[in-house]
Amino acid sequence: MTDDTRDRAKTYFAQGQAAFERGSYREAVECFEAAVQLAKAATPLGGEIQTWLVNAYSAVGKQQEAIALCQALARHPDLETRKQGKNLLYILQAPQLQRPTNWMTQIPDLDAISEGSDKNLGSSVYGAATTYKPRSRPKPEAPPIDPSLINRSDNGFLWAALVGIVLVLGGLLWLS
Repeated sequence: MTDDTRDRAKTYFAQGQAAFERGSYREAVECFEAAVQLAKAATPLGGEIQTWLVNAYSAVGKQQEAIALCQALARHPDLETRKQGKNLLYILQAPQLQRPTNWMTQIPDLDAISEGSDKNLGSSVYGAATTYKPRSRPKPEAPPIDPSLINRSDNGFLWAALVGIVLVLGGLLWLS
């Protein structure tokens, strides 16, 4: 692979990553497929591109292509790519969990509302609108304390603790 081909593959790869992160999965698939064509599949770069392509295939709903590519990645010469391929294959072949219907929110179809219908304008199927209480104002901060009012006399316990520590340390030194 020449430097020009590798640079073009990296460019397509970067464009695919950007498209994938934006949520443009079809565009990402196109960029990753172009990058795989330019990069050798057996190289670490080719393996990384194919790993991203698996995720993009899965995002656009091409599960069979993603699984087939993962099976190929599980036999890749690069150890790290092989590990990632096996992990992705395990995830893709895992059974799908069923979501209870009460976990999902039903969104009404807004296309069903005709443009000329003014009778339901502003009303809700779910009941009356809730009213909110106005926010209460935060309490003002307490004024700072005058330094002349602070008790600065020494605490007797402090001296007793210091004497106790000195006695314990002296006893340890005397015994050693």
